[in-house]
Amino acid sequence: MKVLMVQGTTSDAGKSTLVAGLCRVFSDLKYKVAPFKPQNMALNSAVTEDGGEIGRAQALQAVAARVPSRIDFNPILLKPNSDTGAQVIVHGKAISNMEATRYHDYKKVAMDAVLVSHQRLAKEFDILVVEGAGSPAEINLRENDIANMGYAERVDCPVIIIADIDKGGVFAHLVGTLALLSESEQKRVKGFVINRFRGDIALLQSGLDWLEQKTKVPVLGVLPYLHDLALDAEDAVSIANVQTQVQLTIVVITLPHISNHTDFDALRLHPNVDLQYVKIFDELPACDLMILPGSKNVIGDLTHLKQNGWLAKINRHLRYGGKLLGVCGGFQMLGQTINDPQGIESNQLSIDGLGFAEFSTELTENKQLKQIQGQSCFSADAANFKGYEIHCGESSGEALKVPAFKIKTNSDVKSSYIKSSDINSSDIKNDGFISVDNQIMGTYIHGLFDSPEMNKAIFDWIDPKHNINQGFDLDAHRERQLNQLANTLTTHLDIEKIKQILGITA
Repeated sequence: MKVLMVQGTTSDAGKSTLVAGLCRVFSDLKYKVAPFKPQNMALNSAVTEDGGEIGRAQALQAVAARVPSRIDFNPILLKPNSDTGAQVIVHGKAISNMEATRYHDYKKVAMDAVLVSHQRLAKEFDILVVEGAGSPAEINLRENDIANMGYAERVDCPVIIIADIDKGGVFAHLVGTLALLSESEQKRVKGFVINRFRGDIALLQSGLDWLEQKTKVPVLGVLPYLHDLALDAEDAVSIANVQTQVQLTIVVITLPHISNHTDFDALRLHPNVDLQYVKIFDELPACDLMILPGSKNVIGDLTHLKQNGWLAKINRHLRYGGKLLGVCGGFQMLGQTINDPQGIESNQLSIDGLGFAEFSTELTENKQLKQIQGQSCFSADAANFKGYEIHCGESSGEALKVPAFKIKTNSDVKSSYIKSSDINSSDIKNDGFISVDNQIMGTYIHGLFDSPEMNKAIFDWIDPKHNINQGFDLDAHRERQLNQLANTLTTHLDIEKIKQILGITA
């Protein structure tokens, strides 16, 4: 297996996007290619087809590579639940919460897990395109590093470094990063890529020539700023909308520990939906639907909501006829109590919920990780969808006797949607609730809006009089974006030089 690692001068330099694009380029060239990120820190995650949890970026990169997602693509995932601590996920399963100092000592064990995944992938793939994390020049994190050069040194692979010119100081970023590496690490750097350039390339050429002369490292290409590129974000909330004729206004509350906000990308990209992310300290604007999203620290985020007067804001929204949807952690907040007797997410063992539905939740050590398919129960015509569950906690109570969805989690989830003949079978489960007055809905399901049929059904629930004719097909959009990205890389990168760096001669 040939291995190429992409590192960046900073966070958000474009590593995830470049890896996704290279995966699609090499897949188009008929190589069996896979993505890999030794260690990821992100609150956006996905459930793999082998039943584990990986970073959202690696799930996207698997789509780019045209291979099923699997835990080996991201063997170590860190999900922050406080300013100094995170849940540690190894090979797709949560093992414990760790403070930063404890995890620093754990890195030697984590490296073993990384190498096990690397070795498994080496038996199956021609090319592994690896994404680093942050910057390799973070000298305070160099000891026992598994995310950047520590991994590259262990597996003896070449590295290319990408920098974002839109941030300014691109030459200082590249030269400074290289200078802070050890001699052996510097020798691994086989090329630079400059990202997000806009303007006349001729005006940049003298700088590129100087950079190559100064560092003796070739510039493999300059990628243009892609204004309309919209792919699954690894962590930062994307707020760019593309609406052309607004029919519905939807607000998502940006909780301090918001997770899986990519649930709402199909809404953000829908031309008839105005999706707004509202911070917890702000007022709630007039809207048709308010969404409480997932959270990595449900009790902590619920405490912040209450302290900032959101119970009154939500009640006012409901009095004016608005709809309310809770997803995962947001669903748990809608109930009467949330209990965390084992301290799974925080030191606070219990909290009263918002009290909008008669059920309670207990957070449990075993995380639910499932790919599912299902149907809506709240619409006249059952709408089909595929999605996933990823949560700690079990909810029970009277409100759940009127479910919002029926879901199926058995092994044929990938083959077809629920059929009418399935609906009473033993593997069909209830999910969530719908209130008696039809104003409030809660669910554990992520990815609901990714299905055009389901997001159209939810639009009809929000306002039956809207003029939106169809839902947004996020999968088809994602494919178009990946193909556009691959075409951009083929045009602006020296792919033949990258193949040489990989040692590919054919």
